[in-house]
Amino acid sequence: MGTVIEKLQDMRHLEWSKTRHSSGSAGSFLKAYEDTDGKRIYYKLSEFDSVRGITGHECANEIIADRLLDLLQIDHVEYTLIHALVRIGEKEYETWMCASDSFRDVNERKISLEDYYQAERNQGESPMEFCARMGWERYICEMLVVDYLILNRDRHGANMEILIDRRKKTVRPAPLFDHGLSFVCRCQTEEMLKGVDVMQDKKVQSFVGTSSARDNLQMVPLHILKKLPSVQKEDRKRLFDGLEGVLSKKYRDTIWKMIEKRWNVIETIRRS
Repeated sequence: MGTVIEKLQDMRHLEWSKTRHSSGSAGSFLKAYEDTDGKRIYYKLSEFDSVRGITGHECANEIIADRLLDLLQIDHVEYTLIHALVRIGEKEYETWMCASDSFRDVNERKISLEDYYQAERNQGESPMEFCARMGWERYICEMLVVDYLILNRDRHGANMEILIDRRKKTVRPAPLFDHGLSFVCRCQTEEMLKGVDVMQDKKVQSFVGTSSARDNLQMVPLHILKKLPSVQKEDRKRLFDGLEGVLSKKYRDTIWKMIEKRWNVIETIRRS
């Protein structure tokens, strides 16, 4: 379950590299890593630009998605949300950042699903058909369900990875990761939350599916939907525990409304 470290941590030693936001917005996402006690830890910040600083709340979204994936019993990368002091260039910022361990075994190398598909697909085979042939249908379908629930905008072909171990001759999909661009990620102020339609089918990036999260949900077989645990009202406390000082009540209420209403759609399908 996603952990929250509320005590301010001095992380000014980290060196950040920029990753341009894939949807073309002005901001960037900063990433860093360090090797500690023989293992590599990866860090990332919410959306940043050199004028406004760190303005997004993608790291909080990551923790909520982490906990939701726990509830649904879906394999995923586990994140820790850290209250941190960081240095970017010559400026210091007090912010919240995510940390996660490497999900690769010692001898595994990673490749994006998109690149692996291009190298190994049969002629005329769609990404979904390719994944089904590889035995990854349930993995992909569970991902599509989650991406509908959280309105994940950023499931491009590099946000799914394949792990290859040539010694063991194994090929497996990586645990699901990178869910920050979800929920109401484009609303950086409470004012922007006014009038938000949590059921709006906004355009999404989905390498395996379509640009519609709602249409992608329709691709999921009923037997896979029925195997998922239900999301209950009492799960709200678990999803937002420790986030009171990170996201305002209005943000938390809006995000829960999105999860609850979208889950009701899934329940309707499961009962059909």
